[in-house]
Amino acid sequence: MAKIGQIELGEFPLLLAPMEDVSDPPFRAVCKENGADLMYTEFISSEGLIRDAAKSRQKLDIFEYERPIGIQLFGGDIGNMVQSAEIAAAARPDLIDINYGCPVKAVACRGAGAALLQDIPKMVKMTAEIVKSTSLPVTVKTRLGWDESTKNILEVAERLQDIGIQALSIHGRTRVQMYKGEADWTLIGQVKENPRIQIPIFGNGDIDTPQKALEYKNRYGVDGVMIGRAAIGYPWIFREIKEYLRTGQVAPPPTMAERVQATKKHFEFSIRWKGDRLGVFEMRRHYTNYFKGVPDFKPFRMRLVEAPTEADVLAILDEVADTYASVGVAV
Repeated sequence: MAKIGQIELGEFPLLLAPMEDVSDPPFRAVCKENGADLMYTEFISSEGLIRDAAKSRQKLDIFEYERPIGIQLFGGDIGNMVQSAEIAAAARPDLIDINYGCPVKAVACRGAGAALLQDIPKMVKMTAEIVKSTSLPVTVKTRLGWDESTKNILEVAERLQDIGIQALSIHGRTRVQMYKGEADWTLIGQVKENPRIQIPIFGNGDIDTPQKALEYKNRYGVDGVMIGRAAIGYPWIFREIKEYLRTGQVAPPPTMAERVQATKKHFEFSIRWKGDRLGVFEMRRHYTNYFKGVPDFKPFRMRLVEAPTEADVLAILDEVADTYASVGVAV
């Protein structure tokens, strides 16, 4: 049984990775419905929270059905990170997660995210101060290291555990790799095998099929896997992995009716949470993913991204369901 503090997550939990402009409440809702065991908010700027920036504050929105859920924070200033953790705790998440893995320039070049992999003493001090400031479990997401010559995750894991984090998620790439190439899970496995490590270790990177999830579970011994890009437009990845782990059978892919239903749920939640204009606009990025691989779908996609209102979008989605209903096969 994997546990973070007193939070029980099951035998082999599947985690939804925190992804900027993706892991918002509407997206989390469809992932939870399909089996995600632990989810995180989009990563939230500590400076934004302290400035009371509207966008940062909105990312604190969590809902009871999402539990357990963590709020993820990033920043380069220790005092600001401690203060933002206190603000985040007031939103009543189940845990606080610290982002030491984001590789994008806008974050890393400000001394936050993966930049802390170049300053382990500061990372340890920042984490220790946050752990002391809250009664919530504190977890960390990070990478193997900054570059090929500084893969320091074995040291990082021990030092962060020693100052009180209660779980560690590791992406199998360095910061320099960004999201290119293949994730290397070898060091993730070595962290898990280290007899000093007693906290749950979750692996992240390139888990995009049920078969790979089982293979990596057996090969590297991780306590669970974190899934990011493979869940975008395909929340069924969670149920498919669970079915495969349980039975060894590959679950059938979602039908068109299921694709339309999930898209509608995501879209309607987006309207309620973001408002009509923004909800319609920001949903446009998701249609390609929800209907990826569907034959002859391009005309519908073009209409969906041009549709100006909620009613227009829902009408087109109904038309999609009707058009493909007679096919009756999963795609």
